[in-house]
Amino acid sequence: MVHNIRMDPVRVGVIGCGNISGIYLENLCSYSAVQVLSVADLDLERAKSKATEHGIPKACTARELIDDPEIEIVVNLTVPKVHAPINNAILEAGKHVYVEKPWATDVNEGRNVITFAQLGGQLTAAAPDTFLGAGIQTCREIIDSGALGVPIAANAFMMCHGHESWHPAPEFYYEVGGGPLFDMGPYYLTALVNLMGPVARVQGLSKVTFEERTITSAPLAGTKIVPETPTHIVGILDFESGATGQVTMSFDVWHHTLPHIEIYGTEGSLIVPDPNGFGGPVKIRTAKGSDWEEIAINRPYSHNSRGVGVLDMASALRRNRRPRASGELAFHVLEIMDGILEASKRKSQVKIESSVERPLCLSSELVSGEWIE
Repeated sequence: MVHNIRMDPVRVGVIGCGNISGIYLENLCSYSAVQVLSVADLDLERAKSKATEHGIPKACTARELIDDPEIEIVVNLTVPKVHAPINNAILEAGKHVYVEKPWATDVNEGRNVITFAQLGGQLTAAAPDTFLGAGIQTCREIIDSGALGVPIAANAFMMCHGHESWHPAPEFYYEVGGGPLFDMGPYYLTALVNLMGPVARVQGLSKVTFEERTITSAPLAGTKIVPETPTHIVGILDFESGATGQVTMSFDVWHHTLPHIEIYGTEGSLIVPDPNGFGGPVKIRTAKGSDWEEIAINRPYSHNSRGVGVLDMASALRRNRRPRASGELAFHVLEIMDGILEASKRKSQVKIESSVERPLCLSSELVSGEWIE
């Protein structure tokens, strides 16, 4: 226990009651270190429904929530294209910001939010927080132990045929700031930066394979979508450490057999679990190993723990430290994604201007839902 530090629960408000809000609210309302005071949405009735479902005292407009003097951290779960302006409004009100991925849809807007927060001395953090889960934290422990030797390369693959077959409102996945890279890339790239360190340069290729897509999910079945952003992207990463990486992100692939992430070192190889989840499996095969060995995962947050990044941020606020899922980390990932698309346009390499330290590991002794050191 840290003494002489205010440790009463951190008061939180959540803006955006869409698809992802359910698991956030379920988890945040279970954490003893966090108290959810209100929820907001453009559809006030939807906000009221979420408040009732989770026992939250108040449902209101976004403006009312942002202006509430009781709230310390605002969790921004709105659609990507308004992340940056809403983050700025939250910061202007003197609050700390946690935002769903991606950090922003435009690098300059994203950089301005970071600068604004730093000038005001406010904390920023962002999804994904899946890298704080038991699976990827176990991988981080393996890498840091030297079991792989020196990491030399990584491969990452996220390939499917898009979200129009299941999502109730999939149009925004095909708008600027969407696509497989901005939608799913944050999970993979955040995991890679956590495991391998920051990226110095990128290259990229991208394309739109299907010029028109048809929604088959309710309630918009039959509606046509014209993609505004690439739907198949290949990126090459040059890490500051000297390691290399390749990422393939696609909404154009029907089926595949490739892994989520593999990391290769001078002394062995590591299979990293789905970075869109919190658990395993984790497998290693050393240079002298005759087969893959599955590693037991004995860490907290192996279930769907979306919101643990908010808990870590709340703990950081009370303990006067930086959040692990920091805005700076999220911005670095944003710059990598933007750089891959820009490199594809230029047909040349793009330098990544930002850098970031690898986040501190979580202790394996943590109790789920409690204050995080």
